[in-house]
Amino acid sequence: MANLKLSYKLQTSNFKLKISGSKSETNRLLILQALYRNLVLENSSTSDDSEVMIKALGAQYPIPNTQYPKIDVHHAGTAMRFLTAYFAIQAGFEVCLTGSSRMKERPIKILVEALNELGAEISYLEKEGFPPLKIKGKKLTKSKVSLPANVSSQYISALLLIAPKLENGLELTLEGEITSVSYIKMTISLLNEIGVETSFIENKIIVKPQVTIRNSQYTIESDWSSASYWFSISALSEIGTQITLSSFKENSLQGDFALAEIYKNFGVETVFHDNHSITISKVSTKFQNSFNFNLQSSPDIAQTIAVTCFGLGISCHLTGLHTLKIKETDRLEALRIELTKLGAIISVTNDTLTLEQSESVNANIRISTYQDHRMAMAFAPLALKVPIVIENAEVVSKSYPTFWEDLKQFGFLLEEIESD
Repeated sequence: MANLKLSYKLQTSNFKLKISGSKSETNRLLILQALYRNLVLENSSTSDDSEVMIKALGAQYPIPNTQYPKIDVHHAGTAMRFLTAYFAIQAGFEVCLTGSSRMKERPIKILVEALNELGAEISYLEKEGFPPLKIKGKKLTKSKVSLPANVSSQYISALLLIAPKLENGLELTLEGEITSVSYIKMTISLLNEIGVETSFIENKIIVKPQVTIRNSQYTIESDWSSASYWFSISALSEIGTQITLSSFKENSLQGDFALAEIYKNFGVETVFHDNHSITISKVSTKFQNSFNFNLQSSPDIAQTIAVTCFGLGISCHLTGLHTLKIKETDRLEALRIELTKLGAIISVTNDTLTLEQSESVNANIRISTYQDHRMAMAFAPLALKVPIVIENAEVVSKSYPTFWEDLKQFGFLLEEIESD
């Protein structure tokens, strides 16, 4: 496991970079591509999570001397949820779906119960309600199911992605107040893009059955979550710093597109160009001393925003974060611990984070990453302020494998150091 000491030496104020395709879009489209083989994808994500999906989707063959294949998704939560639904409808195929020790602590009962209600045959191999799972693929003919509306959008998307291949489609009722609407809408939009008929009225989503689709080629937008770290770098940089990123759409399906609006508050201007690139520029150092943001539709950027606010010496109150406790780590608790090391005064609840205004950042602090890629990348921009050490830095490969090389190109200095 590599530990990296980061510091910064200005090399450029006009930087250009192409970011890999959206992990969220890629993983949804990989499931759809497995269901509709004529779907051609361009600009797919190079993340570990997407590689896990590709490998798993190619595993539908018997392994000698085993009762059924064992597929290990490691830390990939999206893969676990989407593949559970996908393998549930692969009639005649049995699989054991497992993951890392942390994955075995991440709940999946709500999704399993919904699939079993539709006629699937899924059972738990260890702890009730958690992976690993034994899935016996079947043809599902039932079409109506309900879910609590405030569950992880990945459960909902998992069902929607297989819905057009169900004999009678799917009528999904969401009970209560819906959270993470942007990710649900992303899934529905991608279904629509390939010709699947859907409706989303109030709390009911209907997906019509679709045996085949027209030959379709889809270019995946670059990843706004990955772009978030460059927004943070821009916010913490000197006025005049320009960073051009591609390929991004002004009508993005990704919830983290909210970055462009949020970072205006930190003096960062975003300009969209006709060639699907964006230029983000630091244009001001005059902003409020305190901000409130509801990140219910884009919780993955909470870590980046919290660290940005700390680096700028301003306070913030973030809400809508209840899903962060069941990610690769308990992200709220991890943020509290690591920001406190740096000198922050911070408190968290089950769904909020409150950071008080601070005047300095402690230097040469070692940041634990908890096997969480976003912890590593969210804290890295602080090296613009003080030297910082990121432990187990290779964890970034989960979503952004070239992150450290891209930072070096921008002007960050990286030194590999030994563990304590």
